[in-house]
Amino acid sequence: MSAAAKIAAVRANIRQRDPDQKEFLQAVDEVFESLTPVFEKDPKYLDVFERLVEPERQIAFRVPWVDDNGKQQVNRGFRVQMSSALGPYKGGLRFHPTVNLSVIKFLAFEQTFKNSLTTLMMGAAKGGSDFNPRDRSDREVMAFCQSFMTELYRHIGADVDVPAGDINVGGREIGYLFGQYKRIANNFTGILTGKDLRWGGSLIRPEATGYGCVYFAQNYLAHKGESMEGKRCVISGSGNVAQYTAEKLLHLGAVPITFSDSNGYVLEPNGFTQEQIEHVMELKNVKRVRVSEYCAFSETAQYFPGKTPWEVPADLAFPSATQNEIDLADAEALVANGVKGVFEGANMPSTNEAIEVYKKANVMFGPAKAANAGGVAVSGLEMAQNSQRLQWTREEVDAHLERIMKDIFDNSLAAAQKYNLKGDIQAGANIAGFLKVADSMIHQGCV
Repeated sequence: MSAAAKIAAVRANIRQRDPDQKEFLQAVDEVFESLTPVFEKDPKYLDVFERLVEPERQIAFRVPWVDDNGKQQVNRGFRVQMSSALGPYKGGLRFHPTVNLSVIKFLAFEQTFKNSLTTLMMGAAKGGSDFNPRDRSDREVMAFCQSFMTELYRHIGADVDVPAGDINVGGREIGYLFGQYKRIANNFTGILTGKDLRWGGSLIRPEATGYGCVYFAQNYLAHKGESMEGKRCVISGSGNVAQYTAEKLLHLGAVPITFSDSNGYVLEPNGFTQEQIEHVMELKNVKRVRVSEYCAFSETAQYFPGKTPWEVPADLAFPSATQNEIDLADAEALVANGVKGVFEGANMPSTNEAIEVYKKANVMFGPAKAANAGGVAVSGLEMAQNSQRLQWTREEVDAHLERIMKDIFDNSLAAAQKYNLKGDIQAGANIAGFLKVADSMIHQGCV
C-alpha cells in the first residue's frame, strides 16, 4: 500500500470509529492535515498517530445533587485521559451546557499537543460536566462540585492526573472541588491547579492564559519586524482569558477595544483603560452579570446586542470565548476590516474554513494549542511549586511564562521550516508538539 493510500485509510478509520463526534473529528482533521508531510517522510509516525487519537481512558459518570428548592438534579460528568507519554495527565475542567464526550475528547486531544509544546513534563486530559453554574447560588455550586469530586477523586492524584479550571470553573469552583477531595482522601496534595494563593496556588496563574497569548503574539510580530505599540485589538469573551489578554495588551502599548459575551459585545472606541478593565473584572468575577452592564460605568462605551466583535475594524484579533466562535463569514469580515493577526486565547475558536481564510490573506495566525498554552504552562509551574512546598515570586513566574511562550513560537517556526512549510506556525506547532509525544510513545512501547 502506498503512503498516500495508508494515510487515507487511517483517516477513514478514525472517522468511522466516532462518526458523531464532530468537534473531536474537527480537531483531528486540523492536526492530520499539518502532519501529512511527517507521515510521508517517516511512515512509522502514522501508526503512532492512530494510537494517539484513541484516549488511554474515557470516564463518564452521574453527578446527582440537590438544589435550593430541595429538588434532585442530575448532570453528566466526564474525564478523558488522553496521553500520559510525557507525564501525569493534565488539563482543565469545563462546566457548561454544551459539554459532551465529543467536546471533552477534542479538548483532551488539543491538550496533548499544547502540553508537549510547553516543554514541561505533563501528559494530557480534559474533563467537565453539562452543569451550568449561571444563576445558581453558591450553595448549589458547592453541592454540585462536591458531588462531582466524590466520583472524580478516585481517578486523579498529584502524580496521576491534575485537573485545573476552564470555562465556568474558577477560584470558587476549584476551592469547593479541592475541599471535597481533601475531605474524602484525608490528603493535602497538589491535585488541582488554579488554587488560591493561601493554600498552594501560584502567582500569575489567573493571568497566565491571557498574558501568554499576548506574549506569543508579541513574538510573532517581532518576527515580522513589528511591535504591539498602538495596535487596535478586538477581543471576544469577558472571562479570565479575555480580561488578562486586555490587561497585557495595555501593558505593551496596544489598544484593547472590545469585550463580549453570548448576548453581544461592548466597544470602547478609544480603548479600555486599566480602571475600565478592572471594572469588567468586577462585573464578571464578583457580580457575575452580563457585559452589557459595563455601559452604566462608561459614557463612551457602545453596546451591540446579538452581535460579535469581528465586525469592528482592528489590527489584531484575540478570540477568547469558546470553540468555533469564528466561522467562514466571521473570518472574511476580520480580513475585510484590516485584521493582520489572529491569536487564539480560547480552544479551537476558529473553524477549519476560517483558518483557510486567514492563510489565503496572509494573516498571522497563532493557533490555540500554541498561543493559549500559557495557562497550562503556569499550571505546570504551580505543580512544581507544590512539590517543593515553595511559592515563587510574581517576577519569577512571569519570567518563566515569557520564556516558555517564546520557546513555543521559536520551536513552532523551526518545525515549519524543517518540513518546508515556510512560516506556517499552525503546522509547525502541530508538528513540534506531535513529534515529542510520538517519540516518547515509541520509546515506551505499545501501551
